Amino acid sequence: MSLTTALTYVLPHRLLSSMARSLAYSDNPRVSRWLIDTVTRKFNVNLDEAANPDPRSYPTFNQFFTRALKPGARVADADPRSLVMPADGRISQLGKIDAGRIFQAKGQSFTAAELLGSAEDAKPFNDGLYATVYLSPRDYHRVHMPWTGTLRETVHVPGRLFSVGPAAVNNVPGLFARNERLVCHFDTSFGPMVSVMVGALLVSGVETVWSGEEIPHYGDRITRKDYRGRGITLQRFDEMARFNYGSTVIVLLPPGVAEFAPHLDAEHPVQLGQALAKLR
Repeated sequence: MSLTTALTYVLPHRLLSSMARSLAYSDNPRVSRWLIDTVTRKFNVNLDEAANPDPRSYPTFNQFFTRALKPGARVADADPRSLVMPADGRISQLGKIDAGRIFQAKGQSFTAAELLGSAEDAKPFNDGLYATVYLSPRDYHRVHMPWTGTLRETVHVPGRLFSVGPAAVNNVPGLFARNERLVCHFDTSFGPMVSVMVGALLVSGVETVWSGEEIPHYGDRITRKDYRGRGITLQRFDEMARFNYGSTVIVLLPPGVAEFAPHLDAEHPVQLGQALAKLR
């Protein structure tokens, strides 16, 4: 285990993330420009794809980091049966939910029940599929819908804020089921679908298009919000939520409804809109 990963066990996660949030939302030009310049240079951010390519015009780092893409920079896969990739980044892992467990890395796994915060919520996904997509700091940080769905419920599961970088994924047991996360349940034409927005160290917030900021506010207990009957339907490829720093989104599908695009495997770089899976 690397020293950095080991330190995350003892670091004050929420304090550090709160401090990062303060910096990310600061409208002090010296602060925002330093952060934007540092991230752009260190991570080789491609601003040619941004709707606003001028890094100096963003009043805060957060507005830069959650920037929109120019029209046509990403398009949905042309096959109408394709579930589309929810975000830019790379595949961390994907596969079958085997005996209720989701593979994280060699020697590491967690249960769907642990991830969703409920054994009952996990039942529809027994023997189903999961895809874990990691967003690095250089990526577009808005998460979109793999398939058209009507929002049924969100579940805010409090937890730690470990890094979700490769070193931590390989070494922290049950990482994604330990970090704070927002579980979004949708009803679709093929049944239930879940998108899990996983927080991480220095992630200063998760926002959704239907209710705004969800993380923080940090919680100490599982919080459910029932959206049934509210008619919140998002179309395939619509924006769903956004991270305010790099993190991970995990998509769960029920068994027998789809199969993954054959070229996808762990560590595969991906872009929003390309085929994730195809309905059977």
